[in-house]
Amino acid sequence: MLTKEQNDLLTQTGPGTPGGKLFRQYWLPVALVEQVPQGGAPVPLRILGEDLVLFRGEDGQLGLMGRLCPHRCTDLSYGRIEDGGLRCLYHGWLFDRTGKCIEQPAEPANSTYKDEVKHPAYPVVEKAGVVFSYMGEGAPPDFPEYEFLEIDASHRSIYKIHLECNYLQACEGDFDPSHVSYLHRRMTDAPTANAVPGGEAGRDSGSYFKANIRPKLSFEKTDYGVRIFSEREMDGGKKYLRVTNFLLPSLACIAGRQAGDGYSAVWRIPIDDTHHWRFGFQFQRSAPVDRKYYDEQNKTEIGPGYMPIRTQANRYLQDRESMKTSTFTGMGTLFMVHDAFAAETQGPIQDRSRENLGAGDVIIAGVRRLLRQAIDDVAHGKLPPNVTRGAADKTYPNLIIVNAVVDASVENADYVRGLVGKDRFNAQSAAE
Repeated sequence: MLTKEQNDLLTQTGPGTPGGKLFRQYWLPVALVEQVPQGGAPVPLRILGEDLVLFRGEDGQLGLMGRLCPHRCTDLSYGRIEDGGLRCLYHGWLFDRTGKCIEQPAEPANSTYKDEVKHPAYPVVEKAGVVFSYMGEGAPPDFPEYEFLEIDASHRSIYKIHLECNYLQACEGDFDPSHVSYLHRRMTDAPTANAVPGGEAGRDSGSYFKANIRPKLSFEKTDYGVRIFSEREMDGGKKYLRVTNFLLPSLACIAGRQAGDGYSAVWRIPIDDTHHWRFGFQFQRSAPVDRKYYDEQNKTEIGPGYMPIRTQANRYLQDRESMKTSTFTGMGTLFMVHDAFAAETQGPIQDRSRENLGAGDVIIAGVRRLLRQAIDDVAHGKLPPNVTRGAADKTYPNLIIVNAVVDASVENADYVRGLVGKDRFNAQSAAE
């Protein structure tokens, strides 16, 4: 349980807030590259409570700046793309992509007033089909070389979807190993090709989640956030081990259907305090991803404007008959929908003074402490976890995701350390 003041500290990310200052230490995904094609119109965005406009100049370079013209506050997303910048339709003020005002047509010919105007603008990077921005002060930190961003495009699928709630309550579902035994449960087990390394043929994660609903949970701090261990006891001296990761400020890396050959990454980006974007990445190391599968999945659940088809307004299209024979929720098979239901129905901002945490919430409590400490670090001029400047290695060799059946005697932390720097196509074989 948190006090209102503690909850506000963790959930508010607008300009000038302590949580907002934390988020502004990092490179963040703000749009998909497909939203800004060459010759396309400027794109209005709202990120961290700031109204912005993203555009691509005639030279192909991207710019991100404040949406309202500093002259009379007209919306620049309607503006003309000229000379690598944006020209306001109202009085013709022209801004380059750094926010410098380079023309004020109505001012006297010898006026230097334009040199006094500096419009907010942020650096951007295109990577892996996503537009990233650094919205903080000073020079940007190192750009993270996460494996899912660096791998060939054919081995990766990406998406984004809008959620109507604060980022944190959705984030907390991403690093909560207990809920998968229920929220994502299938009512019947069907043979599957997505077997767990070291496990029985034809059994996937879902069958192990259902077989043992009380995982033993623990975590350890890392230089990027926390590493989370979830182990479920099995017969025959075995255990089902999953290792997931939470990376500050709002990224979770989780074993997906790749079954150890890659993983899924979920990145929650606040739009404002009561809405956020979920950016998703699925990647596979050994072969290209099944793009048809992911495209059909996204088409079924994500509508125009990256808005969800299942919402609170239509009660997530819940089919209560299917709760008997198909899925525990009756909301289809896609985990993303189940997660949205769980997070959005807590309210726009979860009131954590009303909750009652149990033993299965040890990770939730630990990450909240981590976030509070990171916010305090920034307030005292320190770099929070997962921010580096001039680092020699930005490839995250210790970011290990495990989804495997192993001997019950295995010590989890040692097992993961044995994987660092090795071939991670198959977590179990790499550790042996």
